[in-house]
Amino acid sequence: MAVLTNALDAIPLEAQLNFVRTKYDPLTYFFQNGFDPSLFDLRRYFGRPHELASLLKQYRVIWALGGNSFLLRRAMRDSGFDTILPDLLERGIVYAGWSAGACVAGDLMSAVAAMDEPNVTAPGYLTSDPIETGLGLLPYQIIPHYESDHPETSAARGAVEWAMKHGVKYVPLRDGEVIIENRGHVDFLPKLR
Repeated sequence: MAVLTNALDAIPLEAQLNFVRTKYDPLTYFFQNGFDPSLFDLRRYFGRPHELASLLKQYRVIWALGGNSFLLRRAMRDSGFDTILPDLLERGIVYAGWSAGACVAGDLMSAVAAMDEPNVTAPGYLTSDPIETGLGLLPYQIIPHYESDHPETSAARGAVEWAMKHGVKYVPLRDGEVIIENRGHVDFLPKLR
C-alpha cells in the first residue's frame, strides 16, 4: 500500500510527525489491518510521471491521507498522478482515501472550499493555482466529517449548505462511512443529495 501524505505538506514536518505520533498513526493502523504500508511523497515525482507510474504499478492499493484537499490535488497534478491513475485503476490497483483523499475523488472541489483553503501551497510545488476539478472518479463531491465528532464538522455543514445553494451534487459522509465504487457499480452509497 502506497500512503500518499501530500495533503499534509503545508504543515511543518515536525508538526506532521507529532500529529502522527499523538493523534493517529496511519502506518500502524494499516499494518494492524493486514496491509504493508509505505509513506509516499508525490513531490519526489513532480514533473516525472513516467517514473511515478512505474513505481506505483508495484502497489495494490494507493491510499491518500487527509489534510488540505486542494494541496493534495495540486500534488496529484504536479506529479502527473491524475493522468496515470486511470491506467493504474485498469490494472486493478485500488485508489482510496479518507477526508482530503476522498474529496479529490469527486468531479469538482468547489464545495470543499468551505472546509479547506484553496490557495494553500508548500515548498517544492510547481504552481500555486488552485484546481477546481477533482479526479472525476465520482460524479459528485464528497463532503467528509459531516455530523461527526470531528473539529471540521461545522465546516462540513457549511460545505453542504454551499452545495445545496449552488445545486451541486454531493454526498456528505460521517466519519466511519464509506463509498465503494467498482467501475461504475456502486456497492454502498449513502443517500445522494
